[in-house]
Amino acid sequence: MAKPIAAIVGRPNVGKSTLFNRLARERIAIVEGEPGVTRDRLYADVEWLNKHFTIVDTGGIDTETDIITRQVKRQAEIAMEQADVIIFVVDGRAGLTAADEEVAVLLRRTAKPVILCVNKIEDVKQGENAVLDFYRLGLGEPILVSAEHGRNVGDLLDLIVTEFPELPPEDDDIQTKVAVVGRPNVGKSSIVNRVLGQERTIVSDIAGTTRDAIDTPFVHDEHRYLFIDTAGLRRRKKVEEQLEYYSVIRTLRAVDRSDVTVVVIDAVEGITEQDKKIAGYAHDNGKGVILAVNKWDLVEKETNTMRDFERELRRELQFLAYAPILFLSALTGQRFGHLLTTIDLVAEQRALRIPTGQLNTLIQDAVTMTPTPSDKGVRLRIYYAVQAQVNPPVILLYVNRKDLMHFSYARYLENRLRHEYGFVGTPIILSVKERSK
Repeated sequence: MAKPIAAIVGRPNVGKSTLFNRLARERIAIVEGEPGVTRDRLYADVEWLNKHFTIVDTGGIDTETDIITRQVKRQAEIAMEQADVIIFVVDGRAGLTAADEEVAVLLRRTAKPVILCVNKIEDVKQGENAVLDFYRLGLGEPILVSAEHGRNVGDLLDLIVTEFPELPPEDDDIQTKVAVVGRPNVGKSSIVNRVLGQERTIVSDIAGTTRDAIDTPFVHDEHRYLFIDTAGLRRRKKVEEQLEYYSVIRTLRAVDRSDVTVVVIDAVEGITEQDKKIAGYAHDNGKGVILAVNKWDLVEKETNTMRDFERELRRELQFLAYAPILFLSALTGQRFGHLLTTIDLVAEQRALRIPTGQLNTLIQDAVTMTPTPSDKGVRLRIYYAVQAQVNPPVILLYVNRKDLMHFSYARYLENRLRHEYGFVGTPIILSVKERSK
C-alpha cells in the first residue's frame, strides 16, 4: 500500500528545509540504512498518531531574483500534481510577497488539501500582527509555527494527517507487483515493453491512474504480475530541474506499492547519486530489489568488463549486497530471459518463513561459532528468536540488553541467515527487543 505524501512548497528562505528537518527528526526521520549509501534529505518517512506518511522537501529552488517566481511556480505545480497534501510555507517575519500570491493562485485551483503554514513565528504577539495579511491568500485558516524552535509543530502534524484522503484498496488478485524505477532516459519503459512484447500476454493497459503511473497487469506461465512503469516521467520542455524536482514523488509511490523494485542503471553512464537514492529508498522500505544494468550492448567489452562493473556496483551500493545484478539490453533483448525468473525468485524469497525451531538452532550455532559481544563484563545473551513477519522478513531477537547488539554482530547474524536460507534480493530486518530471561 502506498503511503500518503505531503509536499512542502514555498519560495526561498521561508524555512522549508528547517520545517522538513523538524518533522523528520522528531518523529521517524530518514532511515540511514547501512554504510555505503549516500542520500540527501529530500524525503523522510514520518509517523504521527499511528499514521505513516512520506514528507517531501521541494527545496533547492534557484534564488536568482529574475527566476524566483518561475521556479516557485514549477515547484507548486509538481506538488499539486503528485502530493496528497500540500504544505505551503510562508515567512511570517517578511510578510506577504508577490511570489507567495502567485503560488496561492495555483493552489486555489487544485482539489488537493492545502495547509497554509506561517513560519518563523516565535511569540503570540508577533503572530497576531503577521497573520492578517496571509488571510488574503484565500487558503483558509493559517497555522502559525516556528520550525526552528518547534512551536506548534505537533498541531501542524495533527492537521496533516486529518487531511489525507482514503486510499483505494490494492488489487490483491495480482500476485507480484513490480516497480520499474530509475533516472530519466535509462530505458525503464523499454524494459517494460520488451517484457510485455516478447510474451504477448498483456491483459490490459491502465493509464492515467490516480497514482500517476502506468499499471500493466501481465500473465506469464500462470504467474500474475502488475508492472508499475514510472517511465512516463519525462522532463517537461525547457525544464532543467534534476530528478528530485520532477519524478521523486511518483517514484516513491511506485516503490511503496511494489513487492519487487527493479532499479534500472545506465550501463554507459554508470552508477550515479540518483541511482543510490532510489535504491536506498527501496531498501529502507523493505522491498525486494533487483539491479538491472540496461544498454549493456553499448558498452565496449574487454575480458573482465562485466566483472569490473559488478564490483563497482557492489562497492557503491554496499547496503544492497543481497540484490541480484542483471546485465540487459532492452533494445536487443539480451539476457531478458532472466528478468522474470529473477523477479519470481526475489518475490519468493521475500515471502520466505523460517520455522521457529530451525531459526533458534541457527542462532545458537552462530553464537557458538562466534560469541556475542560484551561490555564491562556483561555479555549479550540472545534468549529467543522468532520470525514475526514476511514481505519483508522480520526477525525478532529477544536479548538481555539491546545496547550490546553491535552493528557488526547483527550483520554477522544476517549473513548466517542468508548463507543458510538465501533471502536473495530482500532485506532482512533484525528487530532486537529486551526481556528478562
